Amino acid sequence: MEEKRPDPQLFLREEIQGETPGKGKLKIFFGYAAGVGKTYAMLQAAHRAKNAGVDVVAGYIEPHARPETMELLEGLEQLPLRELSYKGITLREFDLDGALQRHPRLILVDELAHTNAEGSRHVKRYQDVEELLRAGIHVYTTVNVQHLESLNDVVSSITGVTVSERIPDSLFDAADQVELVDIEPAELLERLEEGKIYREKQARQALDHFFSQKNLAALREIALRRTADRLGRSPVAPLEGRPKSSEHILICLSSAPSNAKVIRTAARMAEAFHSQFTALYVKTSDTDLEEDSSRRLRANVRLAEELGAQITTVYGDDPAVQIAEYARAGGISKIILGRSVQKRGLFPGKKSLVDQLSDLAPDLDVYIIPDQQQKPVPRKSPAHPAREPFSPRDFLKMLGILGICTGMGFLFDFVGFTSANVIMVYILGVLCVSIFTSGRIYSLLASLLSVLIFNFFFTYPYFTLLSDPGYIATFGVMFLVAFLSSTLTIRVKRQAVQSAWKAYRTQILLETSQKLQKAEQQEEILSVTATQLIKLLERPVLLYPAGEDWDLHEPMVFPVNPGDSLASCLTPAEQAVAKWVLINNKHAGATTGTLPSAQCLYMAVRGSGQVLAVAGIAIGEKAPPESFEKNLMIAILDECGLALEKDRMSRAKQKMEEAAKQEALRANLLRAISHDLRTPLTSISGNAGILMENGGVLTEGKKQSLYASIYDDAMWLVNLVENLLSVTRIENGAMAIQKQPELLEEVFQEALAHLDRKASEHTISVQLPDDLLMADMDARLIVQVVINIVNNAIKYTPPGSHIQLSARRQGDNILVEVADDGPGIPDEAKAKLFEMFYTAGNDRGDSRRGMGLGLSLCKSIIHAHGGEIHVRDNLPKGCRFTFTLHSSEVNPHE
Repeated sequence: MEEKRPDPQLFLREEIQGETPGKGKLKIFFGYAAGVGKTYAMLQAAHRAKNAGVDVVAGYIEPHARPETMELLEGLEQLPLRELSYKGITLREFDLDGALQRHPRLILVDELAHTNAEGSRHVKRYQDVEELLRAGIHVYTTVNVQHLESLNDVVSSITGVTVSERIPDSLFDAADQVELVDIEPAELLERLEEGKIYREKQARQALDHFFSQKNLAALREIALRRTADRLGRSPVAPLEGRPKSSEHILICLSSAPSNAKVIRTAARMAEAFHSQFTALYVKTSDTDLEEDSSRRLRANVRLAEELGAQITTVYGDDPAVQIAEYARAGGISKIILGRSVQKRGLFPGKKSLVDQLSDLAPDLDVYIIPDQQQKPVPRKSPAHPAREPFSPRDFLKMLGILGICTGMGFLFDFVGFTSANVIMVYILGVLCVSIFTSGRIYSLLASLLSVLIFNFFFTYPYFTLLSDPGYIATFGVMFLVAFLSSTLTIRVKRQAVQSAWKAYRTQILLETSQKLQKAEQQEEILSVTATQLIKLLERPVLLYPAGEDWDLHEPMVFPVNPGDSLASCLTPAEQAVAKWVLINNKHAGATTGTLPSAQCLYMAVRGSGQVLAVAGIAIGEKAPPESFEKNLMIAILDECGLALEKDRMSRAKQKMEEAAKQEALRANLLRAISHDLRTPLTSISGNAGILMENGGVLTEGKKQSLYASIYDDAMWLVNLVENLLSVTRIENGAMAIQKQPELLEEVFQEALAHLDRKASEHTISVQLPDDLLMADMDARLIVQVVINIVNNAIKYTPPGSHIQLSARRQGDNILVEVADDGPGIPDEAKAKLFEMFYTAGNDRGDSRRGMGLGLSLCKSIIHAHGGEIHVRDNLPKGCRFTFTLHSSEVNPHE
């Protein structure tokens, strides 16, 4: 029997097309050098997918001087490239917007590590690919091993070439498929010599530098090993898709050029150990980096974030102590440090950071990554005096303090104190200078001047700088004590300022949480968030609320100072960046790799699974936020997202409750109507049938009785329908209250004219004071209230009962009362009497029972007028209904 093998084309079509809608899949064709055939393999795979019925488009294929590769483009749809002008040169780049608009099932994008031309949406092409994947488009792409971020230093040490175009390892590890395209190094060199990879001149340069047998063999080994390592790694997020080990790796961030190598090494170790990875920055009180150093530090922080590190900032003047304390508190098991070549002198200097950590934390494993530089890099003091701006005010303070010390020295000399006491006065003066001035230069100058002044005024011979040689040691000790004391005082001052600033930032975060818990509406939540961000950053803030239809509402603008113009942040281009953040749920704008030319940094305010708002932080020409500030920004925006989500859930819950209430109302109405309409309709149809069939034999009295019964049932139905319509209008918010001054006497007369037919069986009276009473009301609705209450008394009191309508002024209100002397209402029923569908259970002679809508309707109408309605006993018997209306004065000219 012949074995039936699966159809590979069918399998490929199911693999690509049988996906649930959502994120696209990424396949990387991976090689160890240019020319191994990555693009060729990708195009072959594209043809197989097309033959299987997949919609394939070539988005960007790097132009090659390889005819066999370019021939494979035939038969594939090619997306037009986007042309950009840069310094007079026309560049052709991948058209991301065109690809999103075309939206094929599979797109080919060559050279994943490519840096886009200026003016593109993203700085890197891999960011274009990420956006394609988020749009649900599958991507085939190519990359070489030297472009992986964590392997950059390893490849550089082998080849001597530093690759500037790199991709984060997380993208490589998250790829759904990685196909290694491999050939022997000898065959690759043969192809290079034949001109199948580069043109002749380029091929000769490549053979002289990068393409050597040794280099290619090493790169091939690294590519094979990296591909094999990936097999043991989950394709999902590293922190969620694999088991954690007990290892926790720590590296220290700095502005040193070698710090990037330390970060990459630590990232590789974290991947190998499946451990947590933290990057710690110790900010000292005298940290004042130059522009170049600050830029390198920001680049190292960004590199650590890309490689999956958690960025943390601590404050202190002893880095070794701060690192050891953080390692002990954070459960660090391994510390990776860089070490530069140090100068050796005749005398032992200060212990290195490695030696200090070994003493402070002997249980930690410390790994040293040597710097490849052969010469030590001269370190400039971050607090060099020349950088401190000169302040005439501080200089005068210093002179004044030294003058006071000199005066005290003359006083001590006059009363006979020894020179040692005068020395202590000058040391105290130097300490005061360090406290009351803002720079170290003044303390140093005060230390020197104090020695010279003491020598000039208080040592023999007086008023000269010459002195007894025995004072030389005294002068030296005096200068050292004064200088060291002032240095420690300045350090304590700066630590106090640093601690206060850190406490202020922490207080902002705590205050944000407390205020957001109290905020109720979306506008209030966003306003609180913007206020806290301005406190933290001292920069203008824009907040775009997001609608449920994935659309941005008008921005809420919060300048630092009232009246500041933010027109540059409200242009259509800026709003387009905010819209991109909303759709892609990623940061964009200034200081990022996406649309970096924007004026603001735009960050998503996330809920659980969706973007609820977009925050814009104005950057402009200012330095980007520090890592610690950025972490606090993210924390504040996360708090805002939770508050917004809570508000949305609250409003959704309220809508559901209202819908459930409406549904319950409809159900109760249907149930009541189906039950309560049956009796009057049956009575009407029965009486009408008797009149039709036996009208000729019935007496006139019997006929009148049947006519009256039909009329009563019909009027009951009319009142029922009127109440139902009124209840429906109230529940739907369609009842329009049109209040105007009305005479109570006219309202009572109108109501009495439309009472139940059985009103004649009761004694109904109206009691009004002599003066005219007027109230603000919608007369039509208040007439209905009076009719419902009086008819209620007619129905539930025996014939001959007395019913009295009265009204009187009570402060700014008119109190209206309807009293009867019937059997009254039980106390347990009074509390529920105004609830919808509640009836007190009183029996009626006509076997019809109310639906419990009349008094509920009265309550709704009175509350809509801003009044109150109550019921209480009417002594000695009966009950009394009261409600209030706002009084209105009589206009004599009307």
